Amino acid sequence: MSPPTDPTAGRAAEGVTRSSSGLTSPRPPAGPTGPAGSAASATATATATTTAAAAATGAPSTCLEVEALACRRGEQQLFSDLSFTLKSGELLFVRGRNGSGKTTLLRALCGLTEPVRGQVRWLGQPIRRLDEGLRRKMLYLGHRDAVKDELTPLENLEIHLGLRGEQASDEAQLSALEEAGLAGREDIPVRYLSQGQRRRTALARLLVSPTRLWILDEPLTALDRRAVAWLFERIGDHLGSGGLVVTTSHQSIDGLPEPQILDLD
Repeated sequence: MSPPTDPTAGRAAEGVTRSSSGLTSPRPPAGPTGPAGSAASATATATATTTAAAAATGAPSTCLEVEALACRRGEQQLFSDLSFTLKSGELLFVRGRNGSGKTTLLRALCGLTEPVRGQVRWLGQPIRRLDEGLRRKMLYLGHRDAVKDELTPLENLEIHLGLRGEQASDEAQLSALEEAGLAGREDIPVRYLSQGQRRRTALARLLVSPTRLWILDEPLTALDRRAVAWLFERIGDHLGSGGLVVTTSHQSIDGLPEPQILDLD
């Protein structure tokens, strides 16, 4: 697919309000509201209502907290004083030009990159000091597929589960690969698969790991229209059950539930 210039094109009619830090959220209904906040502040808070499904599970109102975060790449300052929160059932779309720090931010959210300053908390705990139980409640898929060419999709899925200390039956793994569009290719070494099929191999991890937070860096890369529609449906289901998603894309995200938008430009 040819990526549009603006991944959120076509959403203007739905209405968003923009904060000084670049975070946007659905416009609240008409009625008495408090002030929008100081224009001098670089802090923005996502405020969408927690889903009924999340409330039914007793999930905490705020799950992911980012406070005054700053990251650099070498001598280059990527962003600073970045603050936001994300609740159960919410989708955060991070956008920006190439080199703006999208991947760095996503890696910082799951503890793979250490920020210059600031704090990330997941379910109330600092991200750099999470115990294994809380760490397994999030799943990061990078913009590279991170699959081993010499292994089959099924073997790659088994390696993924082993590294996370998780288990899934052979039936569950085969079902995940079939749903991801890899039926009949489960036992073919990944090196012989197309780029789209490699991406599907990575995305099948979402179906076998029981996580609450999905952090997805350019998940639409190399996917055809059918695969994009499938992934959007899975994301919608995850949000509807009280999960959270943070994602980036240079392609259109029309078809996803209304996101909070964090603009790093």
